[in-house]
Amino acid sequence: MPEWGRGSAGSSRPFGTCAASGMSWPPWRQGAPGGAPSPGPASSGGGWNLNPGPLRRSERSRDLAADADGDAVWGGQGLFSRRPNAPSGAEGRSCPGSTAPMSSRGPRCPVRTQRARWERKRSRTARELLETERRYQEQLGLVVQYFLCILRAKGTLPAAELQAVFGPWESIHVGSQKLLRHLEAGHWGAGLDRLCGHLELYIGFAANKEQSRAALQKWLRKKRFRKFVQLQEGRPEFGGLRLVDLLPLPLQRLQQYENLVVALAENTGPDSPDYQQLTRAALKLSEAIQLVDVIEQEQENDLQLQRIQTLLSGHRAKGLIKGRWFLQQGWLLVVPPKGEPKSRMFFLFSDALLMAKPRSVLHIPYGGTFVCQALYPMAQCQLQRIFGHSGGARGGLLCLLFPHEKLLLMSTDQMVLSHWYHNLSTAISSQARHYTR
Repeated sequence: MPEWGRGSAGSSRPFGTCAASGMSWPPWRQGAPGGAPSPGPASSGGGWNLNPGPLRRSERSRDLAADADGDAVWGGQGLFSRRPNAPSGAEGRSCPGSTAPMSSRGPRCPVRTQRARWERKRSRTARELLETERRYQEQLGLVVQYFLCILRAKGTLPAAELQAVFGPWESIHVGSQKLLRHLEAGHWGAGLDRLCGHLELYIGFAANKEQSRAALQKWLRKKRFRKFVQLQEGRPEFGGLRLVDLLPLPLQRLQQYENLVVALAENTGPDSPDYQQLTRAALKLSEAIQLVDVIEQEQENDLQLQRIQTLLSGHRAKGLIKGRWFLQQGWLLVVPPKGEPKSRMFFLFSDALLMAKPRSVLHIPYGGTFVCQALYPMAQCQLQRIFGHSGGARGGLLCLLFPHEKLLLMSTDQMVLSHWYHNLSTAISSQARHYTR
């Protein structure tokens, strides 16, 4: 019997390579050209692991027992079909590339065991995709039936406000219905390939997320609309779910699509008719997830900038933070050339450091806000850590050199100071790269 598996110590043969034949299964798990998709983004939870890894004894025993009644079949006969046992003896099964027959009483071929394991994982993933898609389509339909259709028929919300709250919800619902029909018919590759044509709807839905949240909050302050929403949410079909719980559903489902489709592609053999479509779908879903992540980061940054703008008062503060990326804010002690250190609030952005002084709570109408004192450009800054390198508990001192000013910032908390030092270094280096382009 040929030796198959992860080679012994010192062997350069990769996992899944047969010593007798030199072949590997499946080739795309070994990084062959035309293989599986490249690892996904950070939002994918660490990327895709397309190498099956070593087999544990317990897993191997369980897989051998589960494979006793037949071998899994790749494609052709359907996703969950199995092939009856092949005859033993001279006509028995053998590893690919080996001429030695496999006896029914002897050890089983590891490549067939591995194929069976992949097929079982593929079957579980496909079943999960089908069941969760049914539930997803049902929840989309609840919002369409009990909110969108009724609100449009009664004219409770103007068409523009309806679009602002729900975005392309109905189009996403139609796309889910089409995908579900393909999945129920067993057309996995074709169905997921068509899903990729609807990914623009999910990207548009992500771009409309903050507008939807703001519009819904505005209308929920109106008694008539609030009572209508509460009445619909009390229906037994919703199972206690609220409208605000259902609105993020498409973006949550998009992440599930990526996880499930990647797992499905990982455990599909290259000779399957669905292989190319599943691989292509996994790549397109990964790209869509990256775009959604960028959109969400921009929306979060805009919210932070709006919050900071409300904290800053006075004519000098208007428009100071427009178009910037927020990095950090907090209290630091400013050490003057003479006198005692003064506590000031600092706001660090991608291109500037803003220093502000708190206003008195008795100051009307700006009580509890800050007045801008200085705005330092990061492109002209040189950063030095005077002390606080050892990581002790006594804090440290930072020196920021500008063309016409020297700023000494102190903190009694070493962790806080290290965080400021890191973010300041990031802002300075990003501005240096920007000006060298």
